[in-house]
Amino acid sequence: MYNFEYVEKSTWAPVKENIESILHEVQNLVRHKFTFSYTFIGSASRNMVTCDFSSNIGFDFDINIYINDDDEQYSAKDQKQIIMDALNQIAWRYGYSRCENSTRVITIKVKDTPFSRILHSCDIAIVHDYIGVKGEKKQEYIRFNKDKQTYTWVEQPKGYNLEKKVGWLKEQSLWGEVRYIYLYKKNANMNPDKHSRSLFAETVNEVCVRNGYTK
Repeated sequence: MYNFEYVEKSTWAPVKENIESILHEVQNLVRHKFTFSYTFIGSASRNMVTCDFSSNIGFDFDINIYINDDDEQYSAKDQKQIIMDALNQIAWRYGYSRCENSTRVITIKVKDTPFSRILHSCDIAIVHDYIGVKGEKKQEYIRFNKDKQTYTWVEQPKGYNLEKKVGWLKEQSLWGEVRYIYLYKKNANMNPDKHSRSLFAETVNEVCVRNGYTK
């Protein structure tokens, strides 16, 4: 079992503001190549930032970047590397490490090196929203294959979009139940490959089904 608890907004909000400042500087730096917008997703967008303060890993943020490249001048590899290069030029001034390039995201971290701790971090995915053949909302992201050193656009797995269910739960005053079960699942999770977004989706679906919403 872990000891996750919800982090007070007064603690994480200033960190979020710094990340926004970094992204604004990145926007200015890459503007001669392309523009992009961004949005905070996950815990920060729901005021559900968690942290196990007994561990050496702090709280984190998740961000989606939407690049405007309608003429497709830049490949998936170009887009991700341009963003990483810009982050590496700017983020260190705010105390962040150089970018880590993982399968789905770019990660920057603020580290307390003497105590081998991560104070907080930010995972950034480059995504593209589009409408499927049946009129449904879809999203793809840039996936980095470490073994082959390739970058490709890959469709998000089914169920990534929970907006309708989240809206219904809030309308039914069931959000407190969601917060309670989500935190319980985070503390009970023993699968290192099961991340917060999966636990949240599982919680939302479970509470919806339990209360009769199955759309």
